[in-house]
Amino acid sequence: MAGAIENWNLHRRIALRILLFVGTQPARLILGMMFTSGFLSMWLSNTATTAMMLPIATAILKSLFSDTESSKESQKFNEENTGVSQLNGLPSVSSEMQRLTKGDENKDLQEKFEVAVETQSDLKEMEEEYKKSTWKGFLISIPYAASIGGTATLTGTSPNLLLLGQLKSFFPDCEVLNFGSWFLFSLPLVVIFLLAGWLWISFMYGGLGPRFRKAKNSEVGAEVDARVKAVIKENYQKLGSMTFAEKAVGFFFFIFAVLLFTRDPKFFPGWASLFKAGFVTDGVTGVTIVIILFFFPSQKPSFKWWLDFKAPNTVTEPLLSWKKVQESVPWNLILLLGGGFAMAKGCEESGLSIWIGTRLQPLENLSPGLAVLLITVVIASFTEFASNTATIVIFLPVLAELAIRLKVNPLYLMIPGTVGCSYAFMLPVSTPPNSIAFASGHLLVKDMVKTGIIMNLMGVLLLSLAINTWGQYIFHLATFPDWASPRIMNVTMAVLHGQNLTMNPLNNTV
Repeated sequence: MAGAIENWNLHRRIALRILLFVGTQPARLILGMMFTSGFLSMWLSNTATTAMMLPIATAILKSLFSDTESSKESQKFNEENTGVSQLNGLPSVSSEMQRLTKGDENKDLQEKFEVAVETQSDLKEMEEEYKKSTWKGFLISIPYAASIGGTATLTGTSPNLLLLGQLKSFFPDCEVLNFGSWFLFSLPLVVIFLLAGWLWISFMYGGLGPRFRKAKNSEVGAEVDARVKAVIKENYQKLGSMTFAEKAVGFFFFIFAVLLFTRDPKFFPGWASLFKAGFVTDGVTGVTIVIILFFFPSQKPSFKWWLDFKAPNTVTEPLLSWKKVQESVPWNLILLLGGGFAMAKGCEESGLSIWIGTRLQPLENLSPGLAVLLITVVIASFTEFASNTATIVIFLPVLAELAIRLKVNPLYLMIPGTVGCSYAFMLPVSTPPNSIAFASGHLLVKDMVKTGIIMNLMGVLLLSLAINTWGQYIFHLATFPDWASPRIMNVTMAVLHGQNLTMNPLNNTV
């Protein structure tokens, strides 16, 4: 589905349309960039979203601050004129000013002139600082929003898929987590986090802070806004009118989303209830829509062709081709997911996960809410230095065993751990989107650290709030589920078996 959207530039049209809607002020543009990146990363990969949005942001920024070069040329022109005047024996402006300000009667005029020069110099410095900060704000907001938006859907990022796969491995009878229930939980969290992140980034870089207000007021606001709007509109007009292929992909995307949300939403009977239990899954919906994309034409079919027997047979390109699938599908990720499932199963069968769980006895004395907060902080810190996929492969078996020992719903620990893996904002190496933005050359490591540490803190607190409020009702986290009870028996038998193995050598010795 994501490949078809990218193939016909529907994602670019959506992005430019949203930017036209939000306005042209820097803070509003950052808001538009973040919500556009967040929405696209729900369905596309975070890396593809960032790679698509950064050129748009760069074009807007160049238009926003295109007067910098003209001001430099004007300054160079003035310097050249001064040099020509001196060669011709004419007094320059500065020498003429010195001549006028000689004497006590012109002392006040000289002081006023110096104050004016200093004020103008300070104002230019503030404007240059504002331009640099706005540029950083645009570039840093896109990868952050892509990482946040990817947590909204089960297919948005690889840790979410790993959670679903390992949940089926550890707890085969768990039917609570699906596309609809996950989206219902994560969408409010994503929206709140995007708004909070926008306020923080805008305060730091986008002109909402008090140190930028004077510089912002000095800009020719109407001219700059008109220039930015013209750039966005020009890029939008280059796309032309909406083609039949774009409309068709948009229609199937809408059907795809509706079918996923209404399959088994838990708060009302979904269409999956019409079939045998377990017969229809989210995968069935995705495969069905993709098969249709493989043979649906990208050009409007002509019904006259069926009546005209002499009409030539022309090959029409489908909405999705196998070549595009080969290019867009991350096959390495599929192998990585399979390796993660195999590792989780190996930890379970070998008893490694149970052994790790027995070493977590000190955490059994903590309250579940404090345990969630601690787990999220640890995982969010760990994923700054390791990939989010590797992090969740390591931690999910541990969280499952810890939940059994705490006698809480396993989802109460596994969901915050999974979402926390995507909250990596502090370093360029934390995620591919961070690396792409950092490679632009306008960001420093200290910029990402000082902005990302607050983003990490906000993410941990908002995630803890979400799992302890509306998450309790969506996933029924207040009670220990029946689908996790067989796991308790397995753990108990494994622990007793381990104790028997320990006692048998002692009995033989006696």
